[in-house]
Amino acid sequence: MKKILLIAATFIAGLTAMAQQKADDVIKVNTEKYDFGKIKQSVPVTTYFEITNTTDKPVVVENAWGSCGCTTPEVPKEPIGPKATTKLKVNYNAAAMGTFNKDVYIKLAGVEQPKVVKITGEVLEASAYETYVKEQKPAPAPVEQKTNPTAKKAKTKSKKS
Repeated sequence: MKKILLIAATFIAGLTAMAQQKADDVIKVNTEKYDFGKIKQSVPVTTYFEITNTTDKPVVVENAWGSCGCTTPEVPKEPIGPKATTKLKVNYNAAAMGTFNKDVYIKLAGVEQPKVVKITGEVLEASAYETYVKEQKPAPAPVEQKTNPTAKKAKTKSKKS
């Protein structure tokens, strides 16, 4: 009898696990990872992740949080309508120098596992950032010198004589 109950419980648990939705079944995010590139220390930066509801029912973002206190997402206040899109604002404070790779978790109502997106980049000290910016500016295009076609002809004629 115990064996039958154990098998039945395992079967029911398996069905329940299969029935649970994943965040990717409910929403689509425009990008899984956003790279800020090189940024200046102590100058906060912001990006937006576009979240699209792929279902025919409204989706509620219950919560959003970063993997550390330096990353602060702002939860959309309104539910995302069917097939509609909203934006999740993510701020990064850029206090610590060096490369960073932070996770942003998006928790949806009725979905157990949060969706995870990432932000990356490199924070440079102010003078290093200024040097980087100067190096990135494209060199001015060479100015093409135009010649006067009649002047060439005149020179050519005078050389022949």
